[in-house]
Amino acid sequence: MERIGFVGIVLDDSAVAPRVNEIIGQYADMVTGRIGVPDHERGRAVIGLIVRATNERVGALTGRLGNLPGVTVKSALTTKEP
Repeated sequence: MERIGFVGIVLDDSAVAPRVNEIIGQYADMVTGRIGVPDHERGRAVIGLIVRATNERVGALTGRLGNLPGVTVKSALTTKEP
């Protein structure tokens, strides 16, 4: 069952951003909104995604992102089908 939700991604080192963007691009069909806030001064960034997908697909995305060094990922999904 598809759900709508949010994925928050924190990059402790913006050097990993190209790899993060590559992975997000592979799941682009489930991303309905995106915001990115860079902190150039400290070399960090935060990305927020609005997603519509199954728990399994969101888990696959967050798992791949969370395995990158310096990347922290959290997600929250609705409990009801959209």
